[in-house]
Amino acid sequence: MAIATAREIYNPIQRDRVTFLKTAAETGGELTLLEMEVAPGGGNFLHIHTTYSERFSVIEGQLGVQIGNEQYMLCAGETALAPAGTVHRWYNPSAQPARIYVELRLGHAGFEQALRIGYGLATDGYTTATGIPKNLLHLAVLTQMSDIKLVGSMGMLTPLLGLLTRIARRRGVETDLLARYGA
Repeated sequence: MAIATAREIYNPIQRDRVTFLKTAAETGGELTLLEMEVAPGGGNFLHIHTTYSERFSVIEGQLGVQIGNEQYMLCAGETALAPAGTVHRWYNPSAQPARIYVELRLGHAGFEQALRIGYGLATDGYTTATGIPKNLLHLAVLTQMSDIKLVGSMGMLTPLLGLLTRIARRRGVETDLLARYGA
């Protein structure tokens, strides 16, 4: 059974576990610090954050990180930094779980809430097999809330997602998601 506490969340689709070690609220906005267990084969797609950097530090296992056109294979004790505004992604290429720290600077409460909501939607069966919300209004709210900008051909969806976010807010979708899954 998946455990979800105020500090820990689990995504049964992606099989990832996140523990909030320090939140933006707890650090006065200086940073968000997460410990994450990334399942074998887990990861995300290329994206950009415009307002915060992301540092990945491997505790155990392996983590692939792409920053721009550069690929890094990190092992325990190694780190990689994706500065704000840089295209990046991370993934676990191995057959073993990877434990990592993810540090956002500046801290980002919206990112934290989007994780909680996304993992909650996955737990309740409202995401695809790849963990993407089935409801486009949910997807739009989460991308805006977390400051995720899509890149490549997916970047063409940005204007549509902006429109859908405005519609979702008018309909109370964001408020509902925060009430259901927010901390």
